[in-house]
Amino acid sequence: MVKKAVIPAAGMGTRMLPLTKTQPKEMLPLGRKPCIQYIVEELASVGVEQVLFITGHKKRAIEDHFDKDNELSKMLSMSGQKDLLEELKYEDMDISFYYTRQSYPAGLGHAVRCAKDFVGNDPFIIALGDSIIHSKENKILLRRMLDQFEKDQESFVIATREVPLESVHRYGIVEPVAESKGGISQIKALVEKPSMQTAPSTQAVAARYIMPSRIFDAIDRTSPGKGGEIQLTDSIGLLLKEGGKGYAVSLSDREKRYDIGNFQSYYEAFLDFALEDERYGYQLKQYIIQKLGL
Repeated sequence: MVKKAVIPAAGMGTRMLPLTKTQPKEMLPLGRKPCIQYIVEELASVGVEQVLFITGHKKRAIEDHFDKDNELSKMLSMSGQKDLLEELKYEDMDISFYYTRQSYPAGLGHAVRCAKDFVGNDPFIIALGDSIIHSKENKILLRRMLDQFEKDQESFVIATREVPLESVHRYGIVEPVAESKGGISQIKALVEKPSMQTAPSTQAVAARYIMPSRIFDAIDRTSPGKGGEIQLTDSIGLLLKEGGKGYAVSLSDREKRYDIGNFQSYYEAFLDFALEDERYGYQLKQYIIQKLGL
């Protein structure tokens, strides 16, 4: 039912300099794939057919990565390098890609607003381009979110994850109507970066959303906040104040969000994905054991 997705990927990635001086942080490698490929494959796995990237300055590498390179494929085929040809299978995903630019950084709400013409009147997924949700569940987080949306198609659905109380000031935090049942709770309000004393919960918004098209009207009526940025959480809060219904679907214990936004989290993500590599993971593990003298 939800066939469109929007991937905001216009951020400058300044916390990852100098790596991001000439390449998007969304293209930084995790194991043998760039970050953005994992996200597109996640969307493809739940039936998304059209993806719009919201890009910015120096983001051309994203477009190049998903363009089919017939010359390269032909060369690998003619030289008998079938194993390398297999690595380009992602080019054959049944997804149409579109690109538009956020001309200046003005917040996530402003970035999503750039997708209005692409979305039209359809519901759509928002998947942040620098955040991977790694799942070992039979039914991944995004699939569970879609299942919830299909039960109430006038609602919106947000992914959440548990964070330490001392970290709530860094996130948008959900105030639930009641205690979660089966990892799902109805949302009473969203609080942007609350203090430890005022946080209504420790459930933080986690980089995946399913939104009705009326979110664009809410964005248009959202006042800029700190730094002149339009925050998506403020626009969602407006929907709630006007009687809209929303649900939070939480990551399970078998799921993890990887935020490719700073070096510590990036190093952890790269190591985890490299260790899971079917071809090189075991050798890397042995090297680490030897290096640490274990």
